[in-house]
Amino acid sequence: MAAAVGRICGARLLKNYGIVAPQVCQLSTSAKGWTKNRKLWLSTLGVVGGGVGALLFALEQSVQASGTEAHPYHQPWSHDGWFKSFDHASVRRGYEVYKQVCKACHSLQYIAYRNLVDVTHTEEQAKAEAAEVMVKDGPDEEGNYFERPGKLSDYFPSPYPNENAARAANNGAYPPDLSLIVSGRKGGEDYIFALLTGYVEAPAGVVLREGQNYNPYFPGGAISMAQVLFDEAAEYTDGTPATASQMAKDVATFLRWCSEPELDDRRLMTIKAIGMFSMLAAVVYYYKRHKWSSLKSRKLAYKPVSKK
Repeated sequence: MAAAVGRICGARLLKNYGIVAPQVCQLSTSAKGWTKNRKLWLSTLGVVGGGVGALLFALEQSVQASGTEAHPYHQPWSHDGWFKSFDHASVRRGYEVYKQVCKACHSLQYIAYRNLVDVTHTEEQAKAEAAEVMVKDGPDEEGNYFERPGKLSDYFPSPYPNENAARAANNGAYPPDLSLIVSGRKGGEDYIFALLTGYVEAPAGVVLREGQNYNPYFPGGAISMAQVLFDEAAEYTDGTPATASQMAKDVATFLRWCSEPELDDRRLMTIKAIGMFSMLAAVVYYYKRHKWSSLKSRKLAYKPVSKK
């Protein structure tokens, strides 16, 4: 026992008190040993860090308020929350909207047909979707390129062979790729929904060039993409009424899934991690109380031997 107490004192986990020998050691985990300069430095660091964070937040809010575009309303998405998952029926309907409406101009270059398996389609259905497109492949043994039906490993093809062709077909505007559009736009799926449903007549004083349309949610208001979602603009295989707002909601959900295909798996892992670490925390707390209870309740006393 004396050897153990000596090692603890030598490691400076205990502090000495008393001015005459012999000395007794007691446990000390407080901050009384901190110097005045260290306390001042830590306090200053905390104040400066908090001030910088508040300044950055205020600057961001002021920049948003000074913009000319309208701010989209937050919609009650089914996947909005730490422990909520995608509505896979909505994701499938959103894919159908993309296929029938958006695919003509926009690409999904980071999404492969295999990503649809067990999310929106079965494996056989995903293979059938891939086989509907012809993919350029090669070269073969003779050095020639050829076209073949798509496979699950193929990515969604671009509607245009290159950027120049895309601009030429859209009056100089380049349709962006939609794979990461939700993550790349402030507001996420709220912005996509508001943009698709927010087309209005240009207000007085706003001059639009030929081929442009007015959308208050688009930066600057002038957007080259015309309104594409109208009632019955697409057809759902599950019989859901294809209203403009329903299609906008479904395609926004689908594009959110395209930006984060692993979202459901990550949130499921979060639930598992919380459960596992909660049990481990309880075990560690009990073990700590069990191991330290003897030291916290122990009293050391020195009884000098009387000299005769």
